[in-house]
Amino acid sequence: MNADRMIEIYDTTLRDGNQGEGVNLSLSDKLQIADLLDQLGVSYLEGGWPGSNPKDNDFFLACQDRTFEHLKISAFGSTHRADCLPEDDTFLQMLVSAQSDVTCIFGKSWDLHVDQALRISADRNLEMIEGSVRYLKEATGKPVFYDAEHFFDGFKSDAGYALATLEMAIQGGADRVILCDTNGGALPHEIDAAITAAKSHLPSLVLGIHVHNDGGLAVANTLRAVEAGVKQIQGTINGIGERCGNVDLTTVIANLELKYGYHCLPQGGLEGLTQISKAVWEALAQDGPLGQPYVGTSAFAHKGGVHVSAVQRNPETYEHVAPEQVGNSRKILISELSGGSNVRAKLSNRYPELEGKSSAQAILEDIQNKEHQGYSFENADGSFDLLVRRHLGHFQPCFEPIYYRIYSPINETASDQNDVTIAGAIEASVKVQVNQKENLCAAEGNGPVDALNQALRMTLIEAYPEVKELHLTDYTVRVINSTEETAAKVRVYLEHRFQGSTFGTVGVNVDVIKASWNALIEAYHYALMQHRDFQIERSVD
Repeated sequence: MNADRMIEIYDTTLRDGNQGEGVNLSLSDKLQIADLLDQLGVSYLEGGWPGSNPKDNDFFLACQDRTFEHLKISAFGSTHRADCLPEDDTFLQMLVSAQSDVTCIFGKSWDLHVDQALRISADRNLEMIEGSVRYLKEATGKPVFYDAEHFFDGFKSDAGYALATLEMAIQGGADRVILCDTNGGALPHEIDAAITAAKSHLPSLVLGIHVHNDGGLAVANTLRAVEAGVKQIQGTINGIGERCGNVDLTTVIANLELKYGYHCLPQGGLEGLTQISKAVWEALAQDGPLGQPYVGTSAFAHKGGVHVSAVQRNPETYEHVAPEQVGNSRKILISELSGGSNVRAKLSNRYPELEGKSSAQAILEDIQNKEHQGYSFENADGSFDLLVRRHLGHFQPCFEPIYYRIYSPINETASDQNDVTIAGAIEASVKVQVNQKENLCAAEGNGPVDALNQALRMTLIEAYPEVKELHLTDYTVRVINSTEETAAKVRVYLEHRFQGSTFGTVGVNVDVIKASWNALIEAYHYALMQHRDFQIERSVD
């Protein structure tokens, strides 16, 4: 592999990313992400700042007993304090004690920070940079990277001094010097000019880039830096981080590998980008942007009928790369904006008879009518499948709902000094017909939908034990026509997990309970029909 086409990836999700609002990775989260990054083939992982908190200390301690195939663990810190020597600085001692594969420290490159943040002389700052790098290099015997904090702002303010700080890091023995757009406000041409000057001033310099996204240009600035000659990229998975975040490594890696022809990951690593993105969002208990480039759930989603038709003929018409290259997949959406090609593309493998244009057109018209009434089938695959079954004569219900009733017990007043009112659990009764037999069951739940779900399951479980595997995982209500006030319709979306797969169903009504009941009935119908189809296929095989 050509070394000139290699770009080092230095992930700082666990340190810089952890500084983002709402981000609080546990030790277990950090270790799990480290394992996934190693599987992806990332070169470096910044684990945290030893001595700053017990969790980071525990992470480095845990890493001493772990073996990684690709990752080198980096400990992060700063130059020593101005009032002491490097060997007397507590945090530098902690960096040595971390026993990491690499040490990375930051120092000031902007004269504004030297004067107003550190409040020391320009010469003292240079001494601190050189002395800190030299001490760590000698004490650890391992590579030391230097982060030139605020370099691009410093270069605009006093280019000579900003370059002098890099020179001091090199004199101290730094193996990499990373130029940082810490405030995230630099423009691509400014990135290029500063890097060109740095390379001219110090030709032997091995440069890296670390930019933030405050101007919305983090990816563009990082790519421009690579064009200018940097060999290492620092960033976070999904771009998480303080303020507007860091550069998103998933986007940068995909662009560099697929568009520029660089090598950032081992062979096959690119296909793990979507998995690592999802894993980090899950660790944060967040869904992430649907349209996140390359790895978002909507990155390769097609809704317009003209688009779908073209993609079916040649994906290049509306996809700049193949989704499989980054571990993602194409998604065909169904809505009133769809054409018959959407319907056929989504279900032709399952229902070959959809190749007939008349069937697809009738289904499309039904969808358009229902969406006009307030339905949405984009994420309601279960309801969409049932609609198709009804049109094709494949809808064979496993039960018939007869009625439901909701009971709200009279509130009881607690006998404590605060006179708190405690509401009893909601009770629901459900009657259905199963195999020519009527079943009536009642159940309590935490709210009417939970109570209905429990009661419906009880009516079906004797005939269909598999309903024990059907679990409600999400419940969303949206008012459709809010101008109608209390007479407005509501759309209820239910997400269920069943036998390892997730699906959605939808219900619409002016009564939120009725809408929820309709979506719930659809969910049970869909799950049971799926199970029945699977049993039939298995018996045929």
